[in-house]
Amino acid sequence: MSVTTPDSTTAKKPKFRFTWDTSILLLLLVVWVAATLTTDNFLSTTNVSQIFSNTSEITIMAFGMIFLIIVGEIDLSIASILALGSAMLGWSYERGTPIWLSIIICIVVGTLCGFINGILVTKVGLGSLAVTIGTLALYRGIANGLLGTKTVNEFPDYWTSFGFDTIGKSWIPQSLPLIIILGIGFGLLLHNTPFGRRSLAIGQSPEAAKFAGVNVIRHKIIVFTFTGFMSGIAGVIYTFRFSTAQADNGVGLELLVISACLLGGVSIFGGIGTMWGVIAGVLLAGSVESWLTLREINAQWRTIVTGILLLTSVAAPVLINKAKARRKVTKSL
Repeated sequence: MSVTTPDSTTAKKPKFRFTWDTSILLLLLVVWVAATLTTDNFLSTTNVSQIFSNTSEITIMAFGMIFLIIVGEIDLSIASILALGSAMLGWSYERGTPIWLSIIICIVVGTLCGFINGILVTKVGLGSLAVTIGTLALYRGIANGLLGTKTVNEFPDYWTSFGFDTIGKSWIPQSLPLIIILGIGFGLLLHNTPFGRRSLAIGQSPEAAKFAGVNVIRHKIIVFTFTGFMSGIAGVIYTFRFSTAQADNGVGLELLVISACLLGGVSIFGGIGTMWGVIAGVLLAGSVESWLTLREINAQWRTIVTGILLLTSVAAPVLINKAKARRKVTKSL
């Protein structure tokens, strides 16, 4: 008499789940193949290096933004936080502060701005969209008050080379190892720690998370502070990459960060998201931008393509879920 065990050949093998974030990875591969076949210099070491370099600040801010969108909030002020941190870096360095201390000031300012956003949303009870629209103007206004139309562009060569130069004679930007370390750290935080599980639980149902013992208010303050901290780091890299500290640094980057997160499978309604999906979304947006630039497509059309990607990233998961629900109803009849 034979006994069927879970390890026998009759056991069902787990099916591969074709999710939105895995489809973005596939689409990224398709874009790279198509761009390589249609554009001579797309796979050149110089262009690949520029793709990673040009998306560095977006990637760093996306590492914080993914947690914020997952818990059901949003921050439209991240680019203004970047600008204010950059302005503080240039303003303090110009007045004789050591460069290392100016960098710390930039990051601390970013962290403080994120904390203020979190307090206004959680303790005061204001909506994150309204709050961050207001602080978007406030933080950039403070940056304008510090520097006005003035530009600080005299920084030590070592730090400016960190912003835009490569490691030795390779194609690898000097900032890429930092981004990889941050990506691994935040990826582990999201997928392998109680903090990540609490973030997902809050996004799926704040009330249920609260009944399960999660301090939702404190958690959201921490996530807002994380986002400000990452915007401060992005402000440092942006300043050195362009060797410029000025009040209008990073204008419009907030929409690119949010679109990259949504494109990578993070649900705008909260509770869903993966770190690898966000990274793929950032690289997809950066690769499409590079491809269109090499094809000499004008800026207006590149903006249209970015808008289409954003709309697709928001609408497609909703339409897919509705189609799945309809199929389940049809099967049950």
